[in-house]
Amino acid sequence: MREAALSNAQAGTAPVMLSVNNLNAWYAESKVLHGVSFDLREGELLTLIGRNGAGKTTTLRSIMGLLRKRTGSIRFKNEELIGRRTFEIARKGIAYCPEERAIFSSLSVRENLLLPPVLQPGGMSEDELLATFPNLKARASSQGTKLSGGEQQMLAIARILRNGSRLLLLDEPSEGLAPVVVQEIRDLILKIKEKGYTILLVEQNLRFARRVADRHVVIENGKVADILTAAELEKSADRIKTYLGV
Repeated sequence: MREAALSNAQAGTAPVMLSVNNLNAWYAESKVLHGVSFDLREGELLTLIGRNGAGKTTTLRSIMGLLRKRTGSIRFKNEELIGRRTFEIARKGIAYCPEERAIFSSLSVRENLLLPPVLQPGGMSEDELLATFPNLKARASSQGTKLSGGEQQMLAIARILRNGSRLLLLDEPSEGLAPVVVQEIRDLILKIKEKGYTILLVEQNLRFARRVADRHVVIENGKVADILTAAELEKSADRIKTYLGV
């Protein structure tokens, strides 16, 4: 199933779900994004890769409407998002999992999981989520911040699968995790993709990115430096490492 979805995305046969065109964004008077453009096809897993400060997270925040000062075009299912507020964008079927995870310390795992409202039909039920994330099932009554870093990351991802969104924005899910936990997160992301979700993934870990993504957008100094398929990345790995500073 994943192989079929991947080949369709790479062949360009799936419809475009998200189109970013000439996106510029600012924090106050500081311009961070300079004409970023890329397309994301339905069922595709696309990574934004680049070193810290390149503009990857700013791109996600711009898509989600968390940066109000932005120009250009962001079209989701051919509907313009520039000018829309964050809650309006979320209701259209886009979910954001930030790098800081934002787990509520006073709530249990189950309460954290059930907190987000259902915004679209087709979200995963509690039973489906706990079956997909067995680590969380065993810790359902534990406080959210008493989980390990990997378990908190699983909870942060699981939480956004409940509201029915089909486009997931994931920011650095492997950050700060032990290698064995990174592998678990990778397997979970691939499992989610197999369920038909479309994923835009920010990642600095090149090894992680190359194992999950169909295509890669390289961001450098707020601009798109390159767009590569998985096969092209393998051939250009040494060059790409210069963008990552590794």
